[in-house]
Amino acid sequence: MTQILRPLRARDPHEAHRASTQLELFFDLVIVIAIAALTAGLHHAISDGHGPEMLPNFLFLFLALWWAWMNYTWFSSAFDNDDPLTRFLTLVIMAGALIFAGGIGFIFKTLDFSFGIIGWVVMRIGMVGLWLRVARDAPVYRKTALRYVVGISVAQALWVIFYFTTTPGSTAFFAFGLLIFLVEWSVPVWGEKALRTPFHRHHMIERYGLLTIIVLGEVLLSIALAFGLLFEGKLDLAVVTIALAGLVTVFALWWIYFAEVQHLTSDGFWRTFLWGYGHLFLFASVSMMGAGLAAMFDVVTDHAKATEAQVGWFIGAPMAVALLTLWAVRDRFMQLGARRLALPAGAAAVFIATALQAHPAVFAALSVGILIWRVPFSAPAPHETKGQHS
Repeated sequence: MTQILRPLRARDPHEAHRASTQLELFFDLVIVIAIAALTAGLHHAISDGHGPEMLPNFLFLFLALWWAWMNYTWFSSAFDNDDPLTRFLTLVIMAGALIFAGGIGFIFKTLDFSFGIIGWVVMRIGMVGLWLRVARDAPVYRKTALRYVVGISVAQALWVIFYFTTTPGSTAFFAFGLLIFLVEWSVPVWGEKALRTPFHRHHMIERYGLLTIIVLGEVLLSIALAFGLLFEGKLDLAVVTIALAGLVTVFALWWIYFAEVQHLTSDGFWRTFLWGYGHLFLFASVSMMGAGLAAMFDVVTDHAKATEAQVGWFIGAPMAVALLTLWAVRDRFMQLGARRLALPAGAAAVFIATALQAHPAVFAALSVGILIWRVPFSAPAPHETKGQHS
């Protein structure tokens, strides 16, 4: 008779053909909903001329969404037996995330977490439950698991104190919030020092690639909405031009990101830490580009208070940050010859174009140029890398 509840033990980090599970993909749907709502909020803020002042709200909430995704994603790469209890605890995490996601629009405008804090508590109950199973079922990782339990619990207690003691949007609010995020980010560092969990490198590369596709999807959504105007009989050359420019840009970014199969070439702790945490800047930047592009359509159709120059900063600057981030977490560790300079040089060119108030078509042209420079269009030999065991 098959055992219903199986021990939750470490998975083989060298398991062949390891792919994302249906449960992980189901979990990602919550992140899709939340990021879409947050991007929409920023889009409207940019259009109304309040983009700069609402940017801290966007970044604060994006950090929270990304961290919720990070906690579960890295855990499931190391420990996932797909038994009913693991599924149930994952669904609990998803339920909490949905409570939080449902209030993203409200929280973005007010920074009043209200029921959002309840969603976070529910998420933590699920995560603590999963780590307690590891502590019981995998004795060799017991110390690591209990460190995660303590760290997650302390961080959540701090968030509850934060909610009841700070005024939304105040200096103390952001200062205390940043302090708690630092506590959150230090938990994996502390936990992994006891004994590193055996994450599957190729599995994590796939998981990060999927989240990259999700944030690129926010840009595609903005473009699709612009093309939707054509069906309303509004054939506006300016809209079509910007939509095509945005499409070329997002296609190029996709191609550049997925030009390398081996995104993470080392399983060394600090290399993994840089790659895993550094992607935050890429994810947030691409999502911001989606909001900026949607706001640009509002500008050219006379539905915005902001100017084209103001909105342009929310397209070009995030694009430059995304390119620079990808270089910092991936390209600088690869032997690429002259192609190694493509992304930082491209980021500089995009930033200069932004400062000069360039049209989105210029960003499209630059993205194609960066793509041609960076991507080998013939099958290259496998890359040798620096810091293979750093």
